[in-house]
Amino acid sequence: MSISKGLTEVLDASSWIRRMFEEGERLRAERGAENVFDFSLGNPILEPPARFREELRRLANDPAPGMHRYMPNAGYPETRAAIATYYARETGLSFAADDVLMTCGAAGGLNVVFKTILDPGDEVVVLSPYFVEYRFYVTNHGGRTVTVPTGPRFQLDAGRIAEAIGNRTKAVLVNSPNNPTGVVYPRADLAELGRVLVDASRRIGHPIFLVSDEPYRRIAYDGIEVPYLFDLYPDTILVTSHSKDLGLAGERIGMILASPRIPDRKTLVTGMIFANRTLGYVNAPALMQRIVARLQGESIDVAAYQAKRDRLLGALIEAGYDVVKPGGAFYLFPRSPIEDDVRFVRLLVEEGILVVPGRGFGTPGYFRISYAVADDVIERAIPGFRRGIERAK
Repeated sequence: MSISKGLTEVLDASSWIRRMFEEGERLRAERGAENVFDFSLGNPILEPPARFREELRRLANDPAPGMHRYMPNAGYPETRAAIATYYARETGLSFAADDVLMTCGAAGGLNVVFKTILDPGDEVVVLSPYFVEYRFYVTNHGGRTVTVPTGPRFQLDAGRIAEAIGNRTKAVLVNSPNNPTGVVYPRADLAELGRVLVDASRRIGHPIFLVSDEPYRRIAYDGIEVPYLFDLYPDTILVTSHSKDLGLAGERIGMILASPRIPDRKTLVTGMIFANRTLGYVNAPALMQRIVARLQGESIDVAAYQAKRDRLLGALIEAGYDVVKPGGAFYLFPRSPIEDDVRFVRLLVEEGILVVPGRGFGTPGYFRISYAVADDVIERAIPGFRRGIERAK
């Protein structure tokens, strides 16, 4: 065996999205790309806003020396200051540049957070269904995940979370709007979670961090509120990126914000800066840091994603699927019409449709659809979704 046993086990557990990608390659070779409808990857399809290209051209033509050199590991001071100013305006809290750390995407940010706060054997509570990589981000740094199921419509259950917290709990990880369900957690539920964490932190004698993974914050529909957690719980760490809201997934630009209400946030941020360097990220991409400093508050056209949601959601409900209407992100998470979600996903593969079984997100009996695809892909796939549920009866 040329790789570790641990990594071998991880590869087997994380393979569902990879399997669907490989299945897609096979189908495209057999049937032609025009006859394969790939809803498996959460890869943003909308292009960045026009201002992004303007800023990119401006920087490309900037003759200033040192544009591509190392900078402080936490990021450019002016970028951190711009982001702090934006979030201070958004939340009413006194964010400063020193509360912000620029990262290589939200994934890099989560790894930095867990490297900083976890000792071997510490626990992180995650809510299912969850983004599959969460488990690996935690185990990368010696921790273990404790999974808590959400309710029947995928809303968080603060009582269940309270029961899952133990002496080794270091963090609770939430993701809203959620991948894979698109659900947005209401303020009242998050406030109740904050009260649970205050009580639990007192009981076990150390603070429990509330880590909020928010790359889909600006992709919300129907005027729904995506609450900030900073005013609901003091020990909150926000991790986000511009992969989705600016369509910059391949540029790997993200950030961490430590709440000004964290009592010892200076030590926390110092630890995260060290972790950012020693994990090998070193610093977030230089050009992207300079660009996003000028684009805080900008976003892709969310209405385009909402139109895709509405078209596909309506077609699935009409065909007989049981699916929760998502409040944000660009995913649907329907219940499989048969108990075996893998078997149903294979029926859809026969129709040329690629989706991901729910067990890949810790919730068997469902499947995930990413509607970050062209409109014509949705239209041409709808008959196959109809045939799939009819064949499952």
